[in-house]
Amino acid sequence: MNTAVINITNLTKLYKRGSEEVHALKDVTMSIEQGEFLSIVGPSGSGKSTLLHMLGLLDTPTSGGIALNGHSTIDINQGRLAKIRRDNIGFVFQQFLLLPTLTVRENIELPLLFSKKNGKSERVTEIMGLLGLAHRAEHLPHQLSGGEMQRVSIGRALINEPKVILADEPTGNLDSATAEKIFELFRKLNNAGLSLVVVTHNVDLAKIAHRVIGLKDGTIAAN
Repeated sequence: MNTAVINITNLTKLYKRGSEEVHALKDVTMSIEQGEFLSIVGPSGSGKSTLLHMLGLLDTPTSGGIALNGHSTIDINQGRLAKIRRDNIGFVFQQFLLLPTLTVRENIELPLLFSKKNGKSERVTEIMGLLGLAHRAEHLPHQLSGGEMQRVSIGRALINEPKVILADEPTGNLDSATAEKIFELFRKLNNAGLSLVVVTHNVDLAKIAHRVIGLKDGTIAAN
């Protein structure tokens, strides 16, 4: 692994809380390598989700640099930034964020409505097979288990063939056995060449990744 998918350099994020300035991130420098599986751990309020939002270009830093595939993303207009996200990054969240009136197939397919890629039907079928959801293709979210709903959200993240998947507490709403299965699925996707960054409170599951980064008070903690 010698090609960085995402680089952040001296990244700082400040928020205003009344008259107080809160450092969500302080001078963070790190990279995500092609084919890497990285876990980010730390207590609540340590900056984990803020860091993930920065890596995913969902938020802009107060200062510092963010580069995707070697190209700076600072000072890019929102339309261009949205296209970069769509083509390069897939997101998985703790709340599954499935549309309740759409089937499994339709929820996975949804991001393709905003892209011009061909072979949509074949791609959705391939992903459902990969995630063990083929038999659930026409089911609605309320007919699924929590683990199945999270697999659908992972399928939706995969549909545009991203360079990296960013997951924010993806097992937070799941029991321990189902959580382990989701992390095993992440490992399977990583073994197929996909880069993954997962924020989690579960230190034991975090160790499944190649590398674990700890955050504390907005900075990378010493190992």
